[in-house]
Amino acid sequence: MRQVIPLHKQSKKAQREYYAKQRGSWYGISPVTRTVPSRKTYDRNRIKRETQGD
Repeated sequence: MRQVIPLHKQSKKAQREYYAKQRGSWYGISPVTRTVPSRKTYDRNRIKRETQGD
């Protein structure tokens, strides 16, 4: 029978491997592209788009 070693006593490599298995998959979708840009930040291109509509 194998002994269960607590996670905090395992090596960093083993801890990273454990946490990597716990995380879900994005199935080929990049999570970086899923962010919504803040309206508070200065965006030169957004200002150009808004002024061209007039």
